[in-house]
Amino acid sequence: MRSSRVPVVALILAGGRVDELSVLTFFRPKAAVPFGGLYRVIDFPVSNLMHSGIFMAGVLSQYRPYSLMDHLDHGLPWDMTGRRRGLYILPPFKGREASDWYKGTADAVYQNLEFVRRWDPEVVLILSGDHIYHMDYRPLLEFHRENRADLTIAFTPVREEDAPRFGQGVIEEKGILGGPLKDYQEKVSPPVSHYASLTIYAFRPEVLEEVLLANAKEDSHEFGRDIIPRMLGAYRLFGFIFRGYWGYTRTLEEYWQSHMDLLGPAPKIDLRKWQVCTNLAHRGVRDRKPTIFAPGARICDSLFYNGSHIAGEVVRSVLSPGVRVEEGACVKDSILLYDTVVRRGAKVDRTITDAEVVIGEEARVGGEEGLTIIGRQTELPSGVSLAGGVTVYPHLKKEAFDSRHYPSGAVIS
Repeated sequence: MRSSRVPVVALILAGGRVDELSVLTFFRPKAAVPFGGLYRVIDFPVSNLMHSGIFMAGVLSQYRPYSLMDHLDHGLPWDMTGRRRGLYILPPFKGREASDWYKGTADAVYQNLEFVRRWDPEVVLILSGDHIYHMDYRPLLEFHRENRADLTIAFTPVREEDAPRFGQGVIEEKGILGGPLKDYQEKVSPPVSHYASLTIYAFRPEVLEEVLLANAKEDSHEFGRDIIPRMLGAYRLFGFIFRGYWGYTRTLEEYWQSHMDLLGPAPKIDLRKWQVCTNLAHRGVRDRKPTIFAPGARICDSLFYNGSHIAGEVVRSVLSPGVRVEEGACVKDSILLYDTVVRRGAKVDRTITDAEVVIGEEARVGGEEGLTIIGRQTELPSGVSLAGGVTVYPHLKKEAFDSRHYPSGAVIS
């Protein structure tokens, strides 16, 4: 055994953006989108790796990677520095044989097979970098080894009406943990199974290399659409069943709902129990002053963090560090990211603001028609009214708003 060998190498797919998250991914990949007030979406799989004793990982990043690179900080917040430890950013590169952007999830891993070979692992664990969940990967890895699997895929049960959005696995259940994978279909309707793929794959390294080399000659390069269906019947495939909380957060509604799952007397997401780690140096979180509550402030069923100043009312909402809610303002059922300011008398309902948004005095933002989303560093004028379901682009000044009222569905750019 070579001295550089590590038991498990993880590869985190964190390169893309999704249009469904609108202005939140204009300047950052989905994996770098803030979540839960203090965290980033990628903190969840990276923290899972840390708690599972897996300290060698590559992050496959492509779309606007700077915020992700800055946040991950070489793995320091997750103790991924040292001998046979590391959190490496693996962007596309130019070379004698590889000289293109990642053309899909399988191609991204294919372009980084040299990274896998360098560490000579027993298992390659491939993860999506943009899901909200708490999982110890060790039972999955043990299940994979005990079954002498070439590939083990993690699945979770979903409602039948939701299944067509995901890859679906037909599992011959041999016990509570799962069993042989009998069929796999990518996003078909009607669904063949109520088990949805978590985009968590445990591969035998030599099998991974074999199937990727074959796929490199094809025109499409996705694990769910191309790799897994062709492996059925030719390799030992198993399905592992995960029954914990899983937040997909691909759409704004799902992103909002996962935040609401942080709240209430019995939250579905318990961040303290999950022990999620993050980079407290990012955006100067650790250096901010304590939150200040002015006389008359009212807070109900909400999360907030240091550096905030609350003088108004906050109900069932999640506030990132540095948020200001002035006297007479009301924030309800909303997510306000870093340093957002809600001026005196403004009302904000079912709204998501990116960082450094200013909502003018007496403004009316959001409603029951849908989620309102406001891009970073935009300033809404005093008295403006945005119905539910309005989208506002980033970096807009007051002068960009030529109307006093914007109906549901309006896009202000």
